[in-house]
Amino acid sequence: MTTPIGTLPGKFEADAAQTLYPLLDAADQVFIRGLSERYRLTHQELRQLAETARDLQMWQEESLRDWWARHEQASPLSGVQLKKEILRQLRRRMESLKHDAKSYPANGLKTPNPPKLRLAQKRSDRKIMGMCPVASEKTVCCNLRTIDAVENCGFGCSYCTVQTFYGDAVAFDSDFREKLMALELEPERFYHIGTGQSSDSLMWGNRHGILDDLCAFARRHPQILLELKTKSRNVRYFLEHDVPRNVVCSWSLNTPAIIDNEERFTADLENRLAAARRVADRGVGIAFHFHPMVYYDQWTEDYRQLAERVLEGFDADEVMFISFGSVTFIKPVIKAIRKRGGESKILQMDLVRDPNGKLTYPDDIKEAMFSAMYEDFTPWHDDVFFYLCMEKEKFWHRTFGFVYPDNATFERAFGEAVMVKLEKQEPACPGDGGQSGIALN
Repeated sequence: MTTPIGTLPGKFEADAAQTLYPLLDAADQVFIRGLSERYRLTHQELRQLAETARDLQMWQEESLRDWWARHEQASPLSGVQLKKEILRQLRRRMESLKHDAKSYPANGLKTPNPPKLRLAQKRSDRKIMGMCPVASEKTVCCNLRTIDAVENCGFGCSYCTVQTFYGDAVAFDSDFREKLMALELEPERFYHIGTGQSSDSLMWGNRHGILDDLCAFARRHPQILLELKTKSRNVRYFLEHDVPRNVVCSWSLNTPAIIDNEERFTADLENRLAAARRVADRGVGIAFHFHPMVYYDQWTEDYRQLAERVLEGFDADEVMFISFGSVTFIKPVIKAIRKRGGESKILQMDLVRDPNGKLTYPDDIKEAMFSAMYEDFTPWHDDVFFYLCMEKEKFWHRTFGFVYPDNATFERAFGEAVMVKLEKQEPACPGDGGQSGIALN
């Protein structure tokens, strides 16, 4: 039998310390402590109430204390029966808030303080190259390899996993160049390699010569596709240097509502598109990732308008590939988001398990978003390589009408389509893209 909190001296403090209670504002703390004294809450009930209070504050919904007071006053019940009934209604309320499409306020959520990070160059025994950390045979996967050029990101997107692993330290490996030189690749084998898993690929620019080293690596290995994935506008390097043909700059794009509320310290949509335009004008291959797509009340129209912006601003010949993906979490990231706090609606969603045990949207929502976005790009279906990132076969069938029989076939098809297209790119002369109306840092 669970011991009610408050029956033993100091038990409330001990139990509360194991929950989100210490992170709540003073008013919520006083309220929940009062509930514990009145209703002899169990540890599980205290944990649930603290989590609920945190979520409601982050989502900018009616506070737990105000909601509870209204229902308590309106109920004819008392004691344990009243507690059980209100907790039941509270669960229904939270389920409703998560199930319905969320709505962002017209004036936006409050912007938190930017991440405080410590930048340092240091030696590390870690290998810099490996498989994509979410690669799996349970989903359709492109077999992406990753290079950890930098560890940690300064953009602080609300849904990001990177800051969960690296804390407040940004690490530049002092042996990065030597480790790149030592990598052994099969000379006849295609490799898709990205640097955007452990940090944004471009936000740091050429600090410590990392872009110099990566471009030299791409030149030595013409059979690879080196992808630099970003939410930055920092493209000065590509306007001032001769970039190998097998380097692609890709932008993660989202709607203004999501950028403004969940990606607050990134470049806005205008600057991302402008930066991509300048890079494409230099003859460097570009790509776009609509990942993570977020379900909210205006998603259909907003993502359609986003697709129109891309179609109007770029030619199909310039775009090497486009991917779609959805919000996906592991439990430690959900805990980290709640611990970090601030105003964010990213966790205001139904959470179901995907084939790898991660938490994501229900199938019907993902199917609707992927299918609508692909349809929005109908003019490019025959000229641009489209794919889903780490999704089940059923979504491929319902979005594209087919699925690759295995991940190796997917990888080969991707490599053949993109590398042939890159060969047709017309590189500009170094330095001819220096005049720009956008900031480059």
